[in-house]
Amino acid sequence: MFSKAATPSPLSTWNQRRTPAARNSRICCLLRENADIRVVLVEKTDRLYRNRTDSLAFEELIEKPNLELHLVKESRVISKDCRSQHKFMHDIHVALSKHYIENLREEVKKGMREKAEQGIYPGRAPIGYRNNPTTRNIEVSADKAAVVRRGFELYATGQYSLSTLRKVLRDETGFSIARAYLGTVLKNPFYIGDFIWRGVRYKGTHLPIVDLATFQLVQDAFAGHNKPKYRKHDFPFRGLLTCAHDGCTVTAERHKGKYDYYRCSGGRGKCTLPYMPEAKVANMLGELLKGIQVPESIAQQIVSSIATDATSSEQARRIELDGVKQRLALLRSRIDRLFEDKLDGKITEEFWAVKSSEYRDQELALETALKRLSQPPSTDHVLTVERVFELANRAYSLYVTRNVAGQAQLLKMVLLNCATDGANLWPNYRKPFHLIAQRAKNEEWSGREDLNLRPPGPETTVRGRNAVLMF
Repeated sequence: MFSKAATPSPLSTWNQRRTPAARNSRICCLLRENADIRVVLVEKTDRLYRNRTDSLAFEELIEKPNLELHLVKESRVISKDCRSQHKFMHDIHVALSKHYIENLREEVKKGMREKAEQGIYPGRAPIGYRNNPTTRNIEVSADKAAVVRRGFELYATGQYSLSTLRKVLRDETGFSIARAYLGTVLKNPFYIGDFIWRGVRYKGTHLPIVDLATFQLVQDAFAGHNKPKYRKHDFPFRGLLTCAHDGCTVTAERHKGKYDYYRCSGGRGKCTLPYMPEAKVANMLGELLKGIQVPESIAQQIVSSIATDATSSEQARRIELDGVKQRLALLRSRIDRLFEDKLDGKITEEFWAVKSSEYRDQELALETALKRLSQPPSTDHVLTVERVFELANRAYSLYVTRNVAGQAQLLKMVLLNCATDGANLWPNYRKPFHLIAQRAKNEEWSGREDLNLRPPGPETTVRGRNAVLMF
């Protein structure tokens, strides 16, 4: 409180609800700007001084003439002309106040760390959760949790930027989240049941609202693995062709706003590959599908090989799953022993923080692997004999009935890439279509039986994931 003869206090209209540092800084400014202030009334020393910086600032101001510091409860008056004994006692009280503040800070930090070790986040809960003042726990906020969960699901697809995701969430849910904060939310492990406090990762007791697989997909999207590519025009055959002259990629560009041409990207200098209209490229690539013919018996061998490989893969998955479970159990027992050593004082707090964070990262990786391996692989991508036969023998007829985008989609199922000089094509087929095309080219089989029946050619065994056909 300030007092001036028959004059209102300069702080009479000032908001007193400030932090101690901000309040003391404001007081010092007022004392420097108002030479008419004569007395500063304070309840006691530790109500004025919060650190050594405040003490030095006020000692400098006390040296001003006619300025007195009245410590009411301690019955002392500090001024420029006070006795040295009073100044000495004042310095002692300042030191005690500093010790009190520092000790209080240590106790608060210790309490927060102990709370974190118990799995309770010692701070304000992020969006999607709320702090329960009664139980002092963190609970899920149903409406906002749905918004957060939806944000994770959309961003995991890799089709959204933070800006577009923010707009979609606002349109769908009515909640508006700042773009920068949205990025923080999507990277926060709090939503899978963990939290980070003072650089250490802890296992929380709060309920997760996002599963590990979705969270990992979101982190991969941030790392660039699923980052969407924004293009002004979508050219369907881009990425399928390479230049036969210099090996550069064949790119595309639009002329006059409606004509699409494909040309060499010119990464190794000027190239003689001519500009190719999109219609010409589509016709040339379509001719490649005429050479894919496979007898039904060969299709049966391919599908049988896929089924055998799937059985072997399932056995390997179960073995790997058992191994992950054993490693996870061993790791958790190590974490328990480490915590007991900390409680017994056998290890320091710093060592506990480093090792617990390291073990927690390993535990998270093992939990992610456990969840992935616990789900049997989908068999939707495995094609029946009829569909293999249909794709191989009706590829061209399917091609000519589709639009340009559909044609490109079909080609990408069959081709890896294709070199061209503008007139000819040298295709590089996907597996197992490269075997089919090779056999068809060498006429080792025919799509039809002739009158002179001959024994079939040598068996073709196609194993592994390369045998999987996508349609």
